[in-house]
Amino acid sequence: MKRMLVFIAMGGLFVFAGWAFAAEKEAEKAPQKVIDFGEKELVKWGYDPIIVKAVKEENAKKKTLEQVKAMDEKWTKTPGIADYMKAMMESECSKHLITKLLKSQPFFDEIFVMDNLGANVAMTDKTSDYWQGDEDKFKKSFNEGKGGIDIGDVKFDDSTQAYLVQISVPVKEVVDKETKKEIVIGAITIGINIDKFK
Repeated sequence: MKRMLVFIAMGGLFVFAGWAFAAEKEAEKAPQKVIDFGEKELVKWGYDPIIVKAVKEENAKKKTLEQVKAMDEKWTKTPGIADYMKAMMESECSKHLITKLLKSQPFFDEIFVMDNLGANVAMTDKTSDYWQGDEDKFKKSFNEGKGGIDIGDVKFDDSTQAYLVQISVPVKEVVDKETKKEIVIGAITIGINIDKFK
């Protein structure tokens, strides 16, 4: 009888563990309404003239990947906000992100723009690193110049005490208005506070 009770208890524990794991996996997925919002609304930001101009100007500098990685190392080792970071955060594009786009919805938590290598161009807050080129947010949205959308996992953010999801979309330049030909020149990542999204 005791052995049977042990088996029943263990079985219940496995069922609970399986349920908890499934619930955790489900929590990692962004709600469909957030995905729909990203695909219908946020992709339009990729054509914003101020963002397109800033990305074009950064791409024109023709930085090498080695230069970007060197800056990334310097960035991640720098505590607080250094002057070069502050200059980036006070650019025309960053001011546009802060005053127009970030404030346009209460559920936007952060926005940052990347060039064609995945390096920061503009941002609303200091990012943890300078180079996003090795992450899905850039890889999938830039997609080797073909463009795409990346919906990250929902994660709990300790600083805001909220569940956030990052949606990344391509920045596109229309190179021929007649034929509507466009090229992907960079990417944008938008952090959405799931708790505030109605």
